[in-house]
Amino acid sequence: MRTAFINALNETARRDARVCLVVGDLGYSVIDDFARNYPDQFVNAGVAEQDMTGIATGMAMSGKIVVTYSIANFATLRCLEQIRNDICYHGANVKIVAVGGGFAYESRGISHHATEDRAIMRALPGLIVLAPADPVEADLATRAVLDDPRPCYLRLGKAGEAVVHREKPNFQLGKAITFREGRDLSLITTGAGMLAIAASVADGLARQGLEARVLSMHTISPIDVEAVASAAAETSLVVTLEEHSVVGGLGSAVAEILAEMKVPHARLERLGLQPSFAREVGDQAYLRRLAGLDVETVRERIEFLLQKSYGLVS
Repeated sequence: MRTAFINALNETARRDARVCLVVGDLGYSVIDDFARNYPDQFVNAGVAEQDMTGIATGMAMSGKIVVTYSIANFATLRCLEQIRNDICYHGANVKIVAVGGGFAYESRGISHHATEDRAIMRALPGLIVLAPADPVEADLATRAVLDDPRPCYLRLGKAGEAVVHREKPNFQLGKAITFREGRDLSLITTGAGMLAIAASVADGLARQGLEARVLSMHTISPIDVEAVASAAAETSLVVTLEEHSVVGGLGSAVAEILAEMKVPHARLERLGLQPSFAREVGDQAYLRRLAGLDVETVRERIEFLLQKSYGLVS
């Protein structure tokens, strides 16, 4: 996903000299070409994320389209006050790009895990919050935010994410992508790796005669209210899937919509991370399994819910 992002950024910067990149003294394997090819559009702010954010805001207020880039926790939590007071308050044309969402930085521990960022970012007024599912969506999301004058937060994985979309989908900020149609249940996903898990689970359910609607909710603020409401009205169970705390993220955003629906709607099950820190050490796949975010555990949980509540699984 990082490669898809930087390729899209390079291409846009080549066409538009207003596009600038400000980094916090990291990412050299990713940003080297940009720094070399566009030296007048590149700033290394050093290990000073508050300064990075303030510099980006000033550049944006002078007419630039500015991307800040760092590891997810560093790009958001270290400089939250500056994001709130500088970027959001002024509606500055800054794109906060965070690499390594969820457990992507694996054994480096909680200082590098981003498990609360979406909840915090979507609470900020005027900030568009995105978490694309795969490299295809990462490319499209990068281009979309660079074309939009509003402040944006773009949460990426790290590297090696599987391509799920075999064709480029119709990508619009604030509009879910229907990856698969279904009438029995709905799987709503956001972020790196989760769409791939949902697609695999849907394949397994299909072999049992169950049709799962799969939505990629790449934008969670503003969220696609119509897509969520349709899923809740037209299927028996809605399951949200995210590598993020169940508090404040996609699951909470969907729950808010369902709570205000005036008609009967599906039961909601939020699958994600519990609001606690990871105290085990291992790679991303291992940490996902511990959190119940692997394909087998997700499928088993959904089958249990379908059998218990609706008798749909034998």
